[in-house]
Amino acid sequence: MKTRAIMLQGTGSDVGKSLLTAGLARAFTRRGLKVRPFKPQNMSNNAAVTEEGGEIGRAQALQARACGVKPSVHMNPVLLKPQSDVGAQVVLQGRIYGKANARDYHLLKPTLLQAVLESFATLSAEADLVLVEGAGSPAEINLRKGDIANMGFAEAANLPVLLIGDIDRGGVIASLVGTAALLPLAECQRLKGFIVNKFRGDPALFTEGMKIITERTGMPALGLVPYWPRAMKLPAEDAVVLPRYGASEAGAFVTVAVPMLSRIANFDDLDPLRAEPSVRLVIVPPGDALPGNADLVILPGSKSTIADLRMFKAEGWDTDLKSHIRRGGRVIGICGGYQMLGRRVADPYGIEGPPGEEEGLGLLDLDTQLGRSKTLTEAAGRERSTNETVKGYEMHVGTTEGADTARPMLDLDGRADGAISADGRVMGCYLHGIFAADGYRRALLRRLVGGNVALGPDFEAEVETTLDALADHIAAHVDLDHIWEIARGA
Repeated sequence: MKTRAIMLQGTGSDVGKSLLTAGLARAFTRRGLKVRPFKPQNMSNNAAVTEEGGEIGRAQALQARACGVKPSVHMNPVLLKPQSDVGAQVVLQGRIYGKANARDYHLLKPTLLQAVLESFATLSAEADLVLVEGAGSPAEINLRKGDIANMGFAEAANLPVLLIGDIDRGGVIASLVGTAALLPLAECQRLKGFIVNKFRGDPALFTEGMKIITERTGMPALGLVPYWPRAMKLPAEDAVVLPRYGASEAGAFVTVAVPMLSRIANFDDLDPLRAEPSVRLVIVPPGDALPGNADLVILPGSKSTIADLRMFKAEGWDTDLKSHIRRGGRVIGICGGYQMLGRRVADPYGIEGPPGEEEGLGLLDLDTQLGRSKTLTEAAGRERSTNETVKGYEMHVGTTEGADTARPMLDLDGRADGAISADGRVMGCYLHGIFAADGYRRALLRRLVGGNVALGPDFEAEVETTLDALADHIAAHVDLDHIWEIARGA
């Protein structure tokens, strides 16, 4: 039987493909279909752990949740995790495959296609509908040779394609018409419709625009989707959103500051804090000092710990952090941020960059050595200082040892994790997702202000409610029946 699948490609990055795919996944799942998400190639340092003990892009994990299924390595067979401006770690079907700079990866792509097609076949065998998400844009024709992310995959898997344009950034007619014009005829014939995303204002004012796009491209209009501000309640795919990620709610009186590391990873750890009405979450960009009024500073995960540790010190944030502690502030490090808090981080094998080591921030008595093996596991337990239950996942290389680990932050599945300073003001651990635990998050906020705080909704329940609302939003503005007909080849 022919695979029922459709691919969403965009006129560029950040046009909303991931969110549309999640909304379509929930909408079609509610129609009783077995839906699976698939992204052949993703580039992101926001990743999730799967049941198989592998890792995939965070966006595909959210899309799996929208489908009501557990994430699988086959949903994102190629994940690129940037470690520098020109190089990335290559993860294939959930496991580290190697490292490559941009030129080397361009040569490597054709050898990965077979694994990508195998993963697609695995998902197709268990699904009524596979929603495939492209990466970047098919208009990047200079990268077409060996492509596995857009039209290269669409041709290999023989898929119809929807083209997504973002009107909020301007020039959507030119971007949709121009993209179609740049494609060779065979690829252009795969374009079965278009969606204009992130529209603001009166839809009647763009009726003529939709007609012009159809006339110039031959593609039918399948939807004009209004801008949806609730999207910020869902995990972001990558760091492109960070400049607008922070939250400052009216009435917020707990200030949480987070330095914007150059290789920040898994920053969706912060989503539950951003959702709290009492929290002012400040993402501190390079060039700015850590705010002097912060109650808590969080050092987030990093894909390149030593490089980000050097950046942290070059920005003067190490001095800011010590001043913060002297004022009575608290510090929590997660994963790479936890490693930075120690005395030394060593990478003798060049796992995350050139081999070497760097003196840490010296706020915890511990040392970290990065190794060749990677820990990828889900974990649950309790946070010692509050005695609240926590759960999440570990995704790190290396081991951390030292005197302060005798005061662990967490008990996880019968083992200790993390460390706490003697005065209790500095702590860290390897557990991503810790702030999603409602009891722990609320106990932490109460400790920061010494009393009661206005609390937001239960985080996990709010994610589900938001996915349902997203599906309602998509269903109201997109022709789902036509999309299903295209996927069926009707």
